[in-house]
Amino acid sequence: MMDLLLTLCGAFYALLCVFSIVTGLIYASGRRELNPLELSDRFMEKHSDPEDRKRFAVKMGWVTFVVGIVQGITSFAVFRRHSALLYWVALGFTLFSIASVSVKLKGKINAFPVLKAVAYTAILIILLMGSARAQFFG
Repeated sequence: MMDLLLTLCGAFYALLCVFSIVTGLIYASGRRELNPLELSDRFMEKHSDPEDRKRFAVKMGWVTFVVGIVQGITSFAVFRRHSALLYWVALGFTLFSIASVSVKLKGKINAFPVLKAVAYTAILIILLMGSARAQFFG
């Protein structure tokens, strides 16, 4: 059962990896603006100039691209297992992801960040379970 749960966690991170890399490249190329539904009203007021928002979208595109790479590394860590270092990578990025989604939830709440928060929390619980840790440490 634990093998299945860890495989699902790895698949989730692999899916997010592909999504983040593709989305990041789209934003970084300037072909798409940030989604106002995911941005707080405060952010929209602060960045009212369309050119300012476009520059910010390009920067966020590169950040999203790098996050996608880290999600890929985390997916590898979960799939590979049997390494304390890989366990700590997976655990650390999961904690970072929960914190990141929490910051985003302070603005407008929509289904995608809420679902990600639930998924990351479930992954954290799975990673912290004794049998999951045992699989990483051999």
